[in-house]
Order: sequence, then structure tokens, then C-alpha cells
Amino acid sequence: PDVYPGNCWAFKGSQGYLVIKLSLRVQPTAFYLEHIPKTMSPTGSITSAPRNFSVYGLDDEYQEEGKLLGQYVYEKDGESLQKFPVMENKLTFQIIEVRVLSNWGHPEYTCLYRFRVQGEPMIQP
Repeated sequence: PDVYPGNCWAFKGSQGYLVIKLSLRVQPTAFYLEHIPKTMSPTGSITSAPRNFSVYGLDDEYQEEGKLLGQYVYEKDGESLQKFPVMENKLTFQIIEVRVLSNWGHPEYTCLYRFRVQGEPMIQP
């Protein structure tokens, strides 16, 4: 899929979360967050981009507090696709939660265009 302005998962305000179920259990090694580049934005800015966010590994989708895998800052002046390494982790997860804690100043909404999980698949016996 292509990344076009407005073709995102938008939520009201500057805080929100997304829970993702992966096709199999993995030991996460990195995350990628992508937003449209400023050059594609109709306003020339990306204030709706996430700023501060954290990522957790969950044992099930009803778990309230998972294992913190990292706290990150998406740089609005960086590349549109940014990589974030996982803190030390030896556990595997099939469910990942992304918590957006702030955006770059948009007063009404925040947009998540793409979030990717990189990791080592769990070896089935």
C-alpha cells in the first residue's frame, strides 16, 4: 500500500493506542514508524505525526500492562520511515501495543500511517 495524505489511522487528540496481533509470535528486535513526508503534506507540515510513543509486548489483548519494549520519539525533521531498536528483550509476543503519548502539535487529531514490527519468529518444536 502507498502512503498518501489522509490515508491513515487517525484518532482524536494527541494520545491514543493501537493493539496489533501479528500472524505469529516473534521476539521483536525493532519497530518502524512511517508518516507522510512534509513535501507530501498539503500544509507543508506534519503536526499530526506522533511525537512521543511507547511500545509494549502483550500476552493477550486484554492485558492492561504489558512488557515495555521501548520509549521513542518520532523526529518530524527526520526521514518519513524511522527505525526504533527494541530495548533488551528475550521474550516473544504475538500482540504488540503502540501508545502514542503526544503529537507534533496538531490540536484535533493524530495520524498513524504505518507501523511495522521486525523480529525473530518463535521456533515451533
